[in-house]
Amino acid sequence: MRRDGSGSTGGIVRAVTEPVDPTDHGAAETEPHPSDDAVHAALARHDLGTSPSRWPMVTVLGTLVVSNVMANQVIPSWAYVPWNCGVAVVLLIVAVRGDGCSTDELGLAARKVPDGLRWGGALSAGLLAVYLIGMFNPLTRDLFKDDRADITLAQLAWQALVMVPLGTVLMEEIAFRGVLPAMFRRRFTRHANGPLRADLLAALLFGFWHVLPSWNVNEVNPVFRDLLPGPLGRTAAITAGVIGTGAAGMGLSWLRNRSDSLTAPMLMHWSTNSLGYVLSWIVQH
Repeated sequence: MRRDGSGSTGGIVRAVTEPVDPTDHGAAETEPHPSDDAVHAALARHDLGTSPSRWPMVTVLGTLVVSNVMANQVIPSWAYVPWNCGVAVVLLIVAVRGDGCSTDELGLAARKVPDGLRWGGALSAGLLAVYLIGMFNPLTRDLFKDDRADITLAQLAWQALVMVPLGTVLMEEIAFRGVLPAMFRRRFTRHANGPLRADLLAALLFGFWHVLPSWNVNEVNPVFRDLLPGPLGRTAAITAGVIGTGAAGMGLSWLRNRSDSLTAPMLMHWSTNSLGYVLSWIVQH
């Protein structure tokens, strides 16, 4: 349907404005115009001027704020995975049942998974190569020294194979590359570059999402600790975290759009975090 009023809506206008021949006994029993279903579908997609309800967006944003504080400040470590998995389910329910988002809009269409695996796998392999160069380069090797990697092999496996993919990646990708962009797009349909605006706003929120996780980075990484100790170092670490993850969010959004699947950014995100843990553990030991 075109938004200039042509197309299926024209049939409705003609049906109202054209005179009815009183001798035409079939006029009173006119069948519904076949385009009526298309009109209702367009209304459901907000294409004919209806505005999406506010409560799904408010619910999603409120859930993310509460979740961020709970995951970083309140709940014990053992509850991190089930908490974030539960949050991911809530976000999907609100997006699908409350806002009408489809699996295609959310990047969850099963037919697109192979494309996501190809794109995510290829870029993850390239990331591994970059990481290895950095690890073996004396100028950058110290960046891999991180107190969080001073753990046992069993703890490393738990972090890389459970905590990161199920506790971090799953929820963050569903939220910031799936639910939020899809819902923002529905609200930016009348704006120029609406999809780009949606991705930029989601990436900005992804950056601010990392304020609390970045709070102690200057204390656990010796490079940052020596370079900028104290409150100044914390401020610098948080600022760098927000800017860096915001930029990374745009990159992951591009990957999601290019592959039409959340599988690609999920795989890339998992590789980024888990490979970082593994290589830091190797350097530490």
